[in-house]
Amino acid sequence: MTITGPVPEPVSTVAPRLRRPRLMRQDWRDIAFLHWAVDPDAVAGFMPPGVYPDTLDGSTYVGLVPFRMVDAGFARGPAIPWAGTFLETNVRLYSVDGTGRRGIVFLSLDTDRAVVVAGARTVSGLPYRWARMHYRRRRTGATIEHTYTAALRRPGRRPRSRIVVRSGGPVAAAPLDEFLTARWGLHVAHLGRTWYIPNAHPAWPLRAARVTELDDDLLASVGFGDLAGRPPDLVAFSDGVRTEFGPPVLATTPRDR
Repeated sequence: MTITGPVPEPVSTVAPRLRRPRLMRQDWRDIAFLHWAVDPDAVAGFMPPGVYPDTLDGSTYVGLVPFRMVDAGFARGPAIPWAGTFLETNVRLYSVDGTGRRGIVFLSLDTDRAVVVAGARTVSGLPYRWARMHYRRRRTGATIEHTYTAALRRPGRRPRSRIVVRSGGPVAAAPLDEFLTARWGLHVAHLGRTWYIPNAHPAWPLRAARVTELDDDLLASVGFGDLAGRPPDLVAFSDGVRTEFGPPVLATTPRDR
């Protein structure tokens, strides 16, 4: 079966204007992008109602993305002192809604802050999970080695992840990089409806990167265990960006032109 969805908006590294009020700001730092190409049919069942897999050249992608969240805060107020800085690793898909608006669908968001898990799940319906996590940064010659580890906190078997990425010099974004990173919001099913939560930030400054170690159960924990057994099809790294979030809208809301 081939999934046929709406015609997506053009990919652009310039974020659309955010509607006011601004609800939250976050700094995303030391972020690694690991992506595997998959058939769109393989992810269609994970999409919220009214949302479809977004594709490039016939493929869509599953992403495994570890990073540091820094100085998150509400609107333009100060950073939240007890929950503004933490580690996160998410598994994500790439989506388009009926208006053609491109976004991200999160299958999991693992973090080491229990209060973030409780708050985000309640307010937005996002699938946050509590985990033990660690990040280490070490220079090795001309490259920097980034090590991300995670272990879910839950009874029984605990999915774990260890990702080691080496980042090098700056690189220009290729069309696939832009397709995956120029995403200006997320789709989520919550309270019986599908929502789009917009954000805006500068274009990602990317660096060359390669994976030197990957031992991951997080992909398997959301239904994609076969992917960790083969190398990612695309690896990238960014020092990070500062982002702002606008108010959520129903995914059926016409997008701004």
